[in-house]
Amino acid sequence: MITRIWHGRTKTTDAVVYRQYVIDTGIPEYLATPGNRGAQIWQKTAGDVTHIWTVSWWDDLESIKGFAGEDISKAHYYDEDEKYLLEFEPYVQHYEAYDFPPLQ
Repeated sequence: MITRIWHGRTKTTDAVVYRQYVIDTGIPEYLATPGNRGAQIWQKTAGDVTHIWTVSWWDDLESIKGFAGEDISKAHYYDEDEKYLLEFEPYVQHYEAYDFPPLQ
């Protein structure tokens, strides 16, 4: 399994609206792509800036191409991101992930 992590920064005053925008755009696209195993949004406020991460899980690197295109290392942005983001990070991170059942 592969974990894909994208990071963005927005003004804290825009964080709630931007998070909802991500929920309405990127998250459904992740979940509708074959090979996606789920997604989350992580958020952390640091004064006037709020960091937002989308974290998604995929069967393999090939399945990510259905969402991101051939170069899966490039970040995938939407039209209204420019209203909210303080910068456009060009790349995302990918990690091999391993599941373990909970201890009983």
